[in-house]
Amino acid sequence: MAIVAISSLYPLFWLILFSFKDNTEIFGGNIAGLPSKLLWGNYKEALVNAKVSNYFLNSVIVTGVTIVATWILSLTSSYAVTRMIWKFRHLTLAIILLGLMIPLNSALLPLFIILKHLRMLNSYGALMIPYTAFAIPMAVFILTGFLKGIPRELEEAACIDGCTIYNILYIIIFPLVKPALATIAIFTYLSTWNELMFAVTFISDSKYKTITVGIQSLVGQYSTSWGPIGAGLVVATIPTIVIYILMSSQVQKSLTAGAVKG
Repeated sequence: MAIVAISSLYPLFWLILFSFKDNTEIFGGNIAGLPSKLLWGNYKEALVNAKVSNYFLNSVIVTGVTIVATWILSLTSSYAVTRMIWKFRHLTLAIILLGLMIPLNSALLPLFIILKHLRMLNSYGALMIPYTAFAIPMAVFILTGFLKGIPRELEEAACIDGCTIYNILYIIIFPLVKPALATIAIFTYLSTWNELMFAVTFISDSKYKTITVGIQSLVGQYSTSWGPIGAGLVVATIPTIVIYILMSSQVQKSLTAGAVKG
């Protein structure tokens, strides 16, 4: 276990050391050793001059809105197809789940053309809408398994007490599916925060670039300062580390919750 822990933590430790070095030290044979001097200026260069802080904020906005939108749309649609009786509900569920079979690469060109005609390129919506659309099928798949395991008597009792369908969804269903929502949030966060293909294709204005595209833009055509790039990568990694430290137990529960309920 100690060997596994060291092998898992060393890349992060190496990245932190890398972020404090300059090109002379990196290419001078000290790529893996301790830096001769801690160059805090690399972080200033990345956060201020290279605008990594702006890219970080853009990623926070895009990821946060995508998670919330996925929660709302997937929960309401899952409830509609599993608990409400209406024609074509099974067909609707099948169509939604077909989204799991669509690869991102095949949707790149059609999405670009659609967003171009809608004049939505170089905007937050150009990323939020596709990210949410591709997150919904997996979210619906997880939530439908949870909802099928919830006794209908709870909703019937709520109806007798005078609850509307919206009250039932918020007061009864929402608390019961929190483990599923945690699962969805984790998967959506990982896929959205680290996504590059859509972000680099739909966004060219630095005002809306996410952190993955922003760090990629730090690579110059003729020369590159690798220290600030390392600093930017450390900044991009911090949210994932913080989430794991604060929610390590919840991560384990959420990854198995869908399988247990399903």
